Amino acid sequence: MTPEAMAALHGACFPDRPWSADEIAALLARPTTCCVTDPDGRAMAVAQVIPDEAEILTIAVAPDARRDGRGTRLLARLRAAATHRGAARLFLEVAEDNPGARALYARDGFVETGRRAGYYRRADGTRIDALILSRPLP
Repeated sequence: MTPEAMAALHGACFPDRPWSADEIAALLARPTTCCVTDPDGRAMAVAQVIPDEAEILTIAVAPDARRDGRGTRLLARLRAAATHRGAARLFLEVAEDNPGARALYARDGFVETGRRAGYYRRADGTRIDALILSRPLP
């Protein structure tokens, strides 16, 4: 996927704070970035991997492509890629008010290890807690 296509997908999934094509291009240029995409360009996952751990920065599945197992498959590919790069633990932050993502992560073995109060700011100004989730790899 091109950074422009990735930015469009991210914007469709996260309208409160979409990533720009320039931000994505800069992220992809880092040697620590790990990115997996769906063959049809309707889903992507981006992580940062450093020795021993990986952080999922985003998983985006087009709204009309959800609930078909795409996110589960993408997450499995990302776990495998992070493990291959030497990560032993995977973590992420997810908005407390995102039940679909929370269910995906729970099914994959993630558990809550912390919380950031008011971390996400919505377009209307409300603040939502971020849950910090993690799981061992592989």
